[in-house]
Amino acid sequence: MKKVVSVLFITVVTMVLVVGWRWYAYVTNTEKPYDEVGIELNIRMPGPLNAWGCKRLHETFGNVPAPHGCQSSQGPLVWKVNE
Repeated sequence: MKKVVSVLFITVVTMVLVVGWRWYAYVTNTEKPYDEVGIELNIRMPGPLNAWGCKRLHETFGNVPAPHGCQSSQGPLVWKVNE
């Protein structure tokens, strides 16, 4: 039983690290703000992490329309960091 718990724990920690790294790589990238996997991960992040990710993306790509998840309620072309 102890071995099963250890394997499960290691699996969960590994998944959290992989997903976290993939999300961080997306929000700090300098190539494109429209990566489908990155957008989906950013949408699913808790509020403060999503806001931080959108802020980072806006700092890098503020001259293009906001990707899904970072769009303002004012319209799809407005970044929500401007609210």
